[in-house]
Amino acid sequence: MADQLFWDGELRPTATLHSVPRQDGKPTFKLTEILGPKSQIAFAIISSFSTSILWTYQFFEPRTPVILVAQPDFPGQTGVKNTLPNWVMTVPLLSKERGIQHMKFMLIFYETGRLRVVISTANLVGQEWREFENAVWLQDIPPRPRPSFRDHTIADDFPSIMQYVLRPVNVGHALTNMLRHEHPNLPLKSIGDLCSKWDWSKVKVKLIPSIAGRHEGWPRVLQSGHPRLMKALRDSGLRTGIGRAAKELVIECQSSSTGSYTTQWLNEFYYSARGESAEDWLCEAQERRANLPWPPIKILFPSIRTVKEAVLGELAGLVLSSRANLWERTRYPQELFCDSNSTGGKVLMHSKMIIATFLQRSTPSSVPSSSATASPNGNEKNNPEPITILDGETESKSMDDCAGVHSAPFSPKEPIGWAYVGSHNFTPSAWGRVSGSGSNPVLEVRLPVRYRVEHVTLVSQNVNYELGILFPLYNEQEVEKVSCFRRPPRKYVLGEDRPWAQEE
Repeated sequence: MADQLFWDGELRPTATLHSVPRQDGKPTFKLTEILGPKSQIAFAIISSFSTSILWTYQFFEPRTPVILVAQPDFPGQTGVKNTLPNWVMTVPLLSKERGIQHMKFMLIFYETGRLRVVISTANLVGQEWREFENAVWLQDIPPRPRPSFRDHTIADDFPSIMQYVLRPVNVGHALTNMLRHEHPNLPLKSIGDLCSKWDWSKVKVKLIPSIAGRHEGWPRVLQSGHPRLMKALRDSGLRTGIGRAAKELVIECQSSSTGSYTTQWLNEFYYSARGESAEDWLCEAQERRANLPWPPIKILFPSIRTVKEAVLGELAGLVLSSRANLWERTRYPQELFCDSNSTGGKVLMHSKMIIATFLQRSTPSSVPSSSATASPNGNEKNNPEPITILDGETESKSMDDCAGVHSAPFSPKEPIGWAYVGSHNFTPSAWGRVSGSGSNPVLEVRLPVRYRVEHVTLVSQNVNYELGILFPLYNEQEVEKVSCFRRPPRKYVLGEDRPWAQEE
């Protein structure tokens, strides 16, 4: 397994001590299988929110150069520093009030020239890989025979977005540091080499980041947070459309943290999840947006009962984040909450996943309700195959397409929905908030006061660095293979169920 290659990309849950073999029969990934033989690793760029450096160090040869993107020790701190021998740590600028570097990814460069890109939901901490279920997508990228000329008008494919992600977290500075000192022969000489030296033509997923900073104008706004999700959905032919011909959409959001939810934010996110532009959303009156009914979203988070019945019991709940006082708010979407239960066994999940499915419209004027349920579980447990991502994407080129004005062309493979996997919890801090109007958009992430700029026309706020992938789903069997949670999820019984909170 350690030598197995995945040229078409693959998504699997992680192996845990308490659910191998899994009840659903799905294959799994171990960290050693993801990294491969450490003697073959020439260089690595890895990112994690919480990192046990000494534990992670054992998976690499001491001579191997590694750049670690980490959470700052103190808010407002940024920079590059040497840590272990041949290791350089870089931290991005974050708000003094709040915000975290939450991305979990790896770029593994091998002696053969191959590159493996990994998008994960797991931190680099031993307990998360032993005790809790996570999800990992990876794909092997072959080197080009010779560097290719880069068309700089293309800024929306996977390697371009990855380059966009690496720059604000100071990977470029860390790379320069290594090249100038002890490692002049790294396979990556600059961030721009990602596009020109490796062949990304078989990568079919869309990369979805949330990036701290101020981004003005549609091309930059649409590279981060839920506006980026909207853009990727449009480019993949997954827009629901508007009016009587619109498809109905139900989304199931598995998260290891809950947020401060309002009807305005949930509808704002749902608008992007339909592939509809924030420009259209902001045309609605503010008062109307603030008083909309709950959209058809299911928020999956473990109930107190589920945590207590898990293999490790309440001790396992320490990996989850939820505040009891939020649940008590007068206007909180308690009726949207569903229990989070792994299809692999009685383990708790640290996975972050969204399963979105189109529903068959019963009448032309029917409206989706918050109680709508997705197709029932087909109970297929006979050793399902790992998930290979199919190609359902089409690229848009004009400004209207960039801002999300037109639907993508018809595809002979008609998707029934889509999935997201990555570091984003289902919270406003991860996905962002939008305000203002749509004529001159600005995407703004909360930064220290001295970096802030006053409100302009359109403002979208994120406070975290996040990263994940999006891909289409083509049938119900594929939905069940991808989903890490039991479907349909069990709705909370109001008055009996509550989300797990550490203070309880």
